[in-house]
Amino acid sequence: MEARGNLPEMNRLSVLAATILLAYAAMPFIQLPPREVGFQLPGLYVSVILNFSTITSILAAVMAAFGADWLARGHPLYSQARNWRQWLLPGLTAWVLGVPLSTLEVGLEWWAVFGLGGLLLVLVFVAEYITLDPNDLRHAPATIGLTAVGFALFLVLAIALKASGQRLFLEIPALILAVFLVAMRSMYLRLGGRLTLIWPVVIAVFIGQMAAGLHYWPLSPLQHGMVLLAAAYALTSLVGAIAEERPLRGAIIEPAIMLVMLWGLAALLGR
Repeated sequence: MEARGNLPEMNRLSVLAATILLAYAAMPFIQLPPREVGFQLPGLYVSVILNFSTITSILAAVMAAFGADWLARGHPLYSQARNWRQWLLPGLTAWVLGVPLSTLEVGLEWWAVFGLGGLLLVLVFVAEYITLDPNDLRHAPATIGLTAVGFALFLVLAIALKASGQRLFLEIPALILAVFLVAMRSMYLRLGGRLTLIWPVVIAVFIGQMAAGLHYWPLSPLQHGMVLLAAAYALTSLVGAIAEERPLRGAIIEPAIMLVMLWGLAALLGR
């Protein structure tokens, strides 16, 4: 097949990225009274505090998800390759970007996260656009990049939730949702467009149970995030290799190496 190369329309890309970043740039300067939303579960009353930062993160994620589809409409193969899975990582990226921005004080660190997060968001939009065409010259690097970004976002989210001291019933659903989206998108790209939902659900539930067990351990936020990242990556890599029908002995080598390396690094950071 003939190799091709397409990039998103710059006007659409700049408008989309600027709109999302403008919403985050206004966040420190707009103060609205927080509102408590509560609901009763059997034997448990759950209350969630909604503030302007939370609402901004949710709206930014929605804008990024639908914006990715709007951006993809300019692709020559949009009518053949369009699917809702291309909304996942852009939406997750915009949402995770809001977590550290809502907890950091405005200063050099805040602006560094803002700038790097904006750059990462643009790269995710471009990579998702490239993956619409399997014959694109940059399809393989874009696929690898999206997978790496997905797990990096999960790490950032796990660290930020631990550092902010979120309650368990808020932390676990956020981590489960994030790892489910990352695992599903990663496996979809790895398997050449073959969708599987059962294994991402299994991985997400396992990581959620693991995060619940680690919640009260005396781990630093970085250690906490790296332990969960190692397990999430190892499980996703192993399941992907099994789905590719590779021999189990060969399939387990890479996940085992990454698991030992990341857990070993997390242990060293605790000294």
